Amino acid sequence: MVLEATVLIVDNSEWSRNGDYMPNRYDAQVDAVRYLFNVKTADNPENTVGVIASAGNMPQVLVSLTGDQGVLLRGMHELRIHGESRFDTGIQIAQLVLKHRANKHQKQRIITFTASPIDTDEKALVKLGKKLKKNGVSIDVISFGEHTTNEQKLAAFIDAANNNDTSHLLSIPPGPHVLSEQIRASPIVGGDSGAGGAGGSFEFGVDPDMDPELALALRMSMQEEEERQRREAANRQAASGEEGAGKQSEGAGNDEDVMMEDVEDEQIREAIRMSLMDSNGQGESSGSKNDELVASLIGSLPGVDSNDPELQNALGSESKNKDKGDSKDKEKK
Repeated sequence: MVLEATVLIVDNSEWSRNGDYMPNRYDAQVDAVRYLFNVKTADNPENTVGVIASAGNMPQVLVSLTGDQGVLLRGMHELRIHGESRFDTGIQIAQLVLKHRANKHQKQRIITFTASPIDTDEKALVKLGKKLKKNGVSIDVISFGEHTTNEQKLAAFIDAANNNDTSHLLSIPPGPHVLSEQIRASPIVGGDSGAGGAGGSFEFGVDPDMDPELALALRMSMQEEEERQRREAANRQAASGEEGAGKQSEGAGNDEDVMMEDVEDEQIREAIRMSLMDSNGQGESSGSKNDELVASLIGSLPGVDSNDPELQNALGSESKNKDKGDSKDKEKK
């Protein structure tokens, strides 16, 4: 969505009374102004549009830069057909209006209608176009009614003002078609703003001119969905990292348990070995004391059940082996 401030210049000269465009040149411009206002404000909620009347005693600012359609309609209500159009003066005043826009981040654009012959010479128009280009102002010219008379001057003017194809000249011959429909299918709207285009294809299948609120709601909904998907992706990535850390700590805990079990087994074996290290010649009373000592040592070990059947069998087999060894020593003596 382009953030833009746009000034629309209306040719309200006596030439606009001609009826070669439906319903006449003047009313065709008024309809096109409303259409362009809706397109620009629907394209970005922060866009603003102003309107200047180029004919009369002096070009007049009818509507300052605004995004309020009510303000636009009140300003257009003051528009009247009279006098001769001042093409170059209207553009210079529009440039001043854009220079004093409140939001300096907005790009600058002028869209001017011309329905009467242009008196300014080509050299002055080229100079004006270069000035617009230098100041970063894009301009679109909608020439109708007297387009054949003005074609050469306007082509030179647009060539001087054009910067990376941001300025356009739209010449519309007379016919039964509506002026706003011709603008809809032109680069002035379809090529830059994306709000509408040739062939009538619109984003989300909705014409922002017919239902700007719905088109804006759909854009905002799409942006919210994209943001939600980004948050979910970030949460999944964070959860994956925590799960990996948990597995590592769990593995470390298992290793510690195995080491503790090995130490306890070693302590048990050492206790049994020490208990069986008895001096020669001690009798059954000594063996009984040794058994009590073994039981006491085993019972003092943490996490060891002295009544475990497997442990009792191991102690019993060790005691029997010792008794056999003692009896053999006695027979030898």
